[in-house]
Amino acid sequence: MSRSANCPPQPSLPSAVRRTVLMSPVLFAGVSTLAQAAPFSSNKPAPLPVGQMPLQVYGNLDTLEFAPVLLAGATREAGRIEIKRGGILSLYDQKSDLPNLKAKGRSHAATNSETQALRYSIANPDLRIIFTVSEGVYRIVARRSAGINTLADLRGKRIGTMPRTSSAYYLHRCLVSAGVSDEEVTVVPFVSGTDKPLAMMKQALLKHEIDAVTIWEPQMQRCADALGADAVSFFNAADYREQFSLMSTQANLNDPILRPRIVSLVQSLVIASEQIRRDPLPARKLVADATRQDINVIERAWPHNTYPGTLLGNLLDTMVEEDVWVAKETGRAPRSRSQLAPLIDDSILNEALRTQWLL
Repeated sequence: MSRSANCPPQPSLPSAVRRTVLMSPVLFAGVSTLAQAAPFSSNKPAPLPVGQMPLQVYGNLDTLEFAPVLLAGATREAGRIEIKRGGILSLYDQKSDLPNLKAKGRSHAATNSETQALRYSIANPDLRIIFTVSEGVYRIVARRSAGINTLADLRGKRIGTMPRTSSAYYLHRCLVSAGVSDEEVTVVPFVSGTDKPLAMMKQALLKHEIDAVTIWEPQMQRCADALGADAVSFFNAADYREQFSLMSTQANLNDPILRPRIVSLVQSLVIASEQIRRDPLPARKLVADATRQDINVIERAWPHNTYPGTLLGNLLDTMVEEDVWVAKETGRAPRSRSQLAPLIDDSILNEALRTQWLL
């Protein structure tokens, strides 16, 4: 599907029919989705005991996906969590091989796409995905002047993206859908934290150094704005949506001190997600500050993310299919459904919902 960059898609939150929510069937008998349940209490948790450090929560601060964490940190979890830049390898006090996610110190919970969970869980099998923070509705923005009017026209073109990420996987899926192989395009890497960061994509398009780009927001909106009438956008939300998730480790989930604090964080993320769906402006302001972008750019990019406030039930299906692509990076065999299933843990969300209902 293609559409002018001036008319971005307006993805809606998946309906009750299309979303399978991972909840306890006993606890939620008669309630088909979270949206049908009674609203959560927004009562703020008790202050931390003296001497107890805030929960360390790491993530990519340059994205719209992180909005619920920023909002929770500014409201219900203020003073209880400390937000820092980093990815899921910070859970193990390890350095990421992606420069934009290098972190200092160890996190208790961290966010990343399911792509990075698949990459890093081989060496860290106790990684656990516990909540869907956001769905990224990706797109490709290309130059009409480069002769691009359909996805098939990408054959032989130069496409900017960040390798080994969900956006690179999205590009792969789009090319396959148009009958174009990965080898028939030239991928031009842009990597945050290097001398060729994502912010340079816009200029590369304007200088005709590349013909198309795909990456997460708000950089895509900056590219579309820069091209103006020369921009053509391709998107297919039903084919693939990035599932930007909150993750922790089995050791943290087993810890009697950390677990209730992670449960509290998930409660706050559910509440923040609901607040964003009702009134996104406060979250947009926080994202604009974190990304150092104009709030009007953030507003135009906003439709390319959703905030479901749950743990989406199609995650395992996505991971099984995507691991075939991820496995090629290291030449390993793709994992089976039964091998990937333990990476998803719905017990924290169920506990968060149960505890909230008892308030």
